[in-house]
Amino acid sequence: MPNILVTNDDGVHADSICVLAAALDDLGSVTVVAPERNWSASGHPKTLHKPLRLAPISWPDGRRVYACSGAPSDCVALAILGAPYTPNNSSPHLAAGEPRDAYDLVVSGVNDTFNLGCDVLYSGTVAAAMESLVMGVPSLALSTGSVEGFEIADSDAWQNAARYARTLAAAALNRPLPPQTMLNVNVPRRPADRIHGLRYTFLGRRIYGDVLVARDDPWGKPYYWIGGEVPTGIADAGSDFGAIESGYVSVSPLGIDLTRHEVLADLAADAWALPN
Repeated sequence: MPNILVTNDDGVHADSICVLAAALDDLGSVTVVAPERNWSASGHPKTLHKPLRLAPISWPDGRRVYACSGAPSDCVALAILGAPYTPNNSSPHLAAGEPRDAYDLVVSGVNDTFNLGCDVLYSGTVAAAMESLVMGVPSLALSTGSVEGFEIADSDAWQNAARYARTLAAAALNRPLPPQTMLNVNVPRRPADRIHGLRYTFLGRRIYGDVLVARDDPWGKPYYWIGGEVPTGIADAGSDFGAIESGYVSVSPLGIDLTRHEVLADLAADAWALPN
């Protein structure tokens, strides 16, 4: 039976992760390790300056659930490395040094806003899936977001997203993804019968309208917020933004390698910026 790890960046108490875990139950043995608090837009940290802790959490369905004091990426690292464990064999946790059965798939989500374009650089949801790639385990990151003209209940949006997660997870377990590949999945918040299917996409162009908000605290010392308008995106054909705008689920294959290989060859050929 496959072993599936579920995590998120909204925290172990988010209702959406419960829906996701339940949707994956018939595919294998599902373990949940998620942050004890919200880590939205946290990027991909690695906690090395203090110890990390796991605490068992009770869910009504009785599954194995642990709250982690670290970031989403820490949750994945701890679980794949073999946590939780105790120093002796008197616990259902792993004994020290005892290997855990390998995870076959990591699924991160359901995030309550889209992760499109360069959102993936900031997203804790995507970072958890990327950490899985770093450790050699294929993964999915799952997000849902509002679209103009449709309003549905949160529970319906999560169920829609979880159904697509189950479909893609089943496919990934049956036919493994290419090495070092994760899927970034975005599901529009539409009624199920108004979602037209899946499209495989590239990351589109996100447009941020960030502005600096500067204020003084009661002691006259300045502090700052990064504010501005809600970000938008360019719905180019074939992009994740284009798929969402057209009523499709966007599925973007992502990897760790950020190298611009087509530029690398040009730089090497021209000895760009090197002194004579």
